[in-house]
Amino acid sequence: MAITGDDVTLDEIIPISYDFSVVEVSSPDELAVVGADTRVRVTFLEEELELKLPFGSHSRLFLGEVNRAWSDVCEQYPKREPKFDWLTKYHKVERGARSLRKSIAATRGKMSQSKKSGRGDSSGQKRDEERSGGHSVCESQERVKGEARDDLIRNSQHILANKDQMLGMPQFGLRDNLIKCELLKSEDAYTYIQNYSFFLGTYNVNGQNPKESLSAWLSSTAAPPDFYLVGFQELDLSKEAFLFNDTPKEPEWMLAVYKGLHPDAKYALVKLVRLVGIMLLFYVKAEHAAHISEVEAETVGTGVMGRMGNKGAVAIRFQFHNSDICVVNSHLAAHTEEFERRNQDFKDICRRIQFGQDNPTLPPLTIMKHNVVLWLGDLNYRITDLEVDHVKDLIAKKDFETLCNHDQLKRQMDEEVVFVGFTEGEIDFQPTYKYDTGSDQWDTSEKCRVPAWCDRILWRGKSIKQLNYQSHMTLRTSDHKPVSSLLEIGIKLVNEESYKRTFEEIVRRIDRLENDCIPSVTVSQIEFLFKDVKFMQHQAQTVTVLNDGQVPCQFEFIPKLEEPAYSKPWLTANPAKGFLAQGGSVDIDLEVFVNRSTAPELNSGQQQLEDILVLHLERGKDYFISITGSYLPSCFGSSLGTLCLLREPIQEMPLEAVHELSMKSSQASNPETDKPQEIPKELWMMVDHLFRYAKKQGDLFQQPGLRSEFEEIRDCLDTGSLDTLPGSNHSVAEALLLFLDALPEPVVPFAFYTLCLDCSADSGQCRQMVSILPPCHRNVFNYLTAFLQELLKHSAHNRLDAGVLGPIFAGLLLRSPTKQDLTEKRKAKEFFQHFLSQPPADSDSDEKPPE
Repeated sequence: MAITGDDVTLDEIIPISYDFSVVEVSSPDELAVVGADTRVRVTFLEEELELKLPFGSHSRLFLGEVNRAWSDVCEQYPKREPKFDWLTKYHKVERGARSLRKSIAATRGKMSQSKKSGRGDSSGQKRDEERSGGHSVCESQERVKGEARDDLIRNSQHILANKDQMLGMPQFGLRDNLIKCELLKSEDAYTYIQNYSFFLGTYNVNGQNPKESLSAWLSSTAAPPDFYLVGFQELDLSKEAFLFNDTPKEPEWMLAVYKGLHPDAKYALVKLVRLVGIMLLFYVKAEHAAHISEVEAETVGTGVMGRMGNKGAVAIRFQFHNSDICVVNSHLAAHTEEFERRNQDFKDICRRIQFGQDNPTLPPLTIMKHNVVLWLGDLNYRITDLEVDHVKDLIAKKDFETLCNHDQLKRQMDEEVVFVGFTEGEIDFQPTYKYDTGSDQWDTSEKCRVPAWCDRILWRGKSIKQLNYQSHMTLRTSDHKPVSSLLEIGIKLVNEESYKRTFEEIVRRIDRLENDCIPSVTVSQIEFLFKDVKFMQHQAQTVTVLNDGQVPCQFEFIPKLEEPAYSKPWLTANPAKGFLAQGGSVDIDLEVFVNRSTAPELNSGQQQLEDILVLHLERGKDYFISITGSYLPSCFGSSLGTLCLLREPIQEMPLEAVHELSMKSSQASNPETDKPQEIPKELWMMVDHLFRYAKKQGDLFQQPGLRSEFEEIRDCLDTGSLDTLPGSNHSVAEALLLFLDALPEPVVPFAFYTLCLDCSADSGQCRQMVSILPPCHRNVFNYLTAFLQELLKHSAHNRLDAGVLGPIFAGLLLRSPTKQDLTEKRKAKEFFQHFLSQPPADSDSDEKPPE
């Protein structure tokens, strides 16, 4: 975006004259969805252009300016065509003599036509008024007509939208960044607060279809709200939805919501985002649509392996006027005793949801980087330490205060474990879970669950007032009751005159500064050592950068010569770029995290924990920060061939020996001297543990374990410190999945992947393909399938079937060397199903632990 005239180049200009017209040509379907581009057709004599303008108020402002200019031509030159002699230098080709004059009748006809298309007429003005909150673009321009126009001021107004972008755009020099920084600091001088109503709703529909009107929930407010943010959980509980993230219930519930919106206003859909059964819908009053921009959506699964979408969150962020807002709809881990897993889910969602910015050089935005954060969903926190009859008795007495004292979420928030800085209104309605479907009767099933406030709405930010917080008992489709909250949120609006005065004052003040000094900083430490780094265990150290120079400065970590990124993939600097005022300082977290993609080369010795970060100052010098560390090799991320050659736990062997075995495993081995084990002992320990203790465990491989327990299991396998594995069955099961996922070469090697898919329909060919796998890979494949068949024998207890286990293990054992498409997923599942329905072919493995 241009700030000064130097930032603009003109290639060719089309003059706005009698022969000029611009007509919006977006289809009705496009106009029905807020956020879609606006398409317009521009014509001038024999030229015709079709343009796509990005959604937002700035495009509307541009069209309003064009409309006003065309009207001015008609008013100022009623009898003659205006001259555009100054345009000569922009004409690439001589078009020849073409008459620009039109008769008065033709001119009137053109004006009449423009009125029909919404340019310069009362209906078009009314439409602009609706889109800009009741004030037409033409009216706003008339207020400044006759004043000296300062292009620098006018063209800089749009930079207010994204504050991070304002501070980081590389094409601007130091002076422009100073202006932006001062504008941010003085924001209160040119903005004012105006309240808007936000309706937030959450409903766990338990996989049901919409069977009743949602008006009692969505239209429960007296006046129509300005915004609707409606979240659903468990939209579809089918395996197809879980495995392929596809469901026919999305349009059904979307239509039910649309029909249930307040009848006294017109609403447009801004965004829909869904992850399996977690869906979030964002509607806005039509008159506010033009002031919404930067709409982005993200999803994150927190199920098994921290990725599967049966649990997790979806989020939408957007800019409204001068405030940025993020809305999160989450479904956290279930079961009364699993509050720690819910806490972990919340932290994972906050860490992993990141919104990309228009400028790809800028770091992504996290949830907490917004002025306003709205969080809703089935958070699954329960009421504890009270018997079910006592809870129901307190509900009958409406003693919700006593019940709240036993609410897990309230307790965790009081201890500042989760939702720090968030607020929830007072709960004066009865628990929303669990009811018999189709009734208002508490759960009469065998489990007879204790009633709980699973469905919650919280917020974070300033100038927010809750007008009501309630459940809606008349809806009986699900075993949950929907919940709603009406919030009044103060939004920052820009006063154009105040902004102009503030901007001019800042420019005058900065003009007096000496900005030709070389920036300088002091770095607190330039050498960092990370000791005993482990697989999937985060380590961080902090470096402080102090601006001790005479001017503000902009810093950034830059890539070294011929390297794609500023750091190795296991290292991150946060923030990686920023702006420092004079005398200011910033703490930069240097974070080391080894995952499935970086562990193999570290385990094999091909890479070391060594890197140098280059901290670059704009218009200044570079600072070099050295990073070294010691990595403890792990069975996670090691190849099957290497693990089968290990005689001792991997961390009990010298590093040189581990690296030598890694090299040997990639070469043809000598069976007389090497004598590898049939399967890795680490794999056997996990499978044997599950075989002994988890054959009847419910939700195995579907419910995630705890991060702390995984770390204990990893250390036990890598050091051999214990004969039995610690942690819950779910943690051991997840460790097994993570082990398979981290293998550099999957159980079915990449070279066999396409061949296996090609024969996926033929059971005999599939078994023949397994029989020719390398010995240790074949043994592991047969060993795992034998174990899974044993689990299926106990399906009455563990509720597992081939439809659940097949896709999970097929995706791990038959990994694609590239990104796997939907067709490949289905073929991989079909291939693996053959080995779950019948006993596998004989193998070299006797399914006993290796000696």
